[in-house]
Amino acid sequence: MRAFALALLCCLASLAQASNEAMQRFNQLSADPLLRQQAYEAGHERIRFCGNCHGENGNSRRPHIPNLAQQNPVYLFNAFEKFASGERTDYVMSKLAPNLSLEDRVNVAIYFGQQQLQGHDEAVDPVLRQAGEATFKTLCTGCHGVNAEGRDNTPRLAGQPAEYLRRALTRFRDKDPSRAGSVMMTIADGFSEQRIAALAAYLQQLQPQAELSVGEVRR
Repeated sequence: MRAFALALLCCLASLAQASNEAMQRFNQLSADPLLRQQAYEAGHERIRFCGNCHGENGNSRRPHIPNLAQQNPVYLFNAFEKFASGERTDYVMSKLAPNLSLEDRVNVAIYFGQQQLQGHDEAVDPVLRQAGEATFKTLCTGCHGVNAEGRDNTPRLAGQPAEYLRRALTRFRDKDPSRAGSVMMTIADGFSEQRIAALAAYLQQLQPQAELSVGEVRR
């Protein structure tokens, strides 16, 4: 779990939106493999409802729902915080997140962060993919990373379902109130359907560059 612990340490700076208690908890887990394993197991116990949509191993069961496997655990924690506070809204998550304690949110984030993302093997139009790559490299790498691996408090987009990405980008473009306050509303402003489809096609085919160490992958 050493690689995961190092990645967790690198993410701690993005906990500005989390409480001091959460930061202390992530610090403890990044420094202690035994505590991290216990958090992982506790997170597994708490994902019963999460698994219905996101899959027990964090790979989505529905194309419009994001994969949580190999997602930045600190990003996941902060996402739970936003759903719990009402800063972000979703029919399901807005009801589930407030029922998770702070420790539950940390543990679930640790659990999903250590799952292995499964690839998508569906065919993609190479011209569409190339157009998506050009848009991504022009507009998106500054926040989401060169390989869409995520950075600080921005999510990993690599390997997300194309349908989920299309819907998310469309909400940002259309100024959906459920995404109020996101910088993505400015970025996606004026995106055509073609550009959205191209980005989604490109990102779905990407795989996270950072690999989990032996012993980190749980199935």
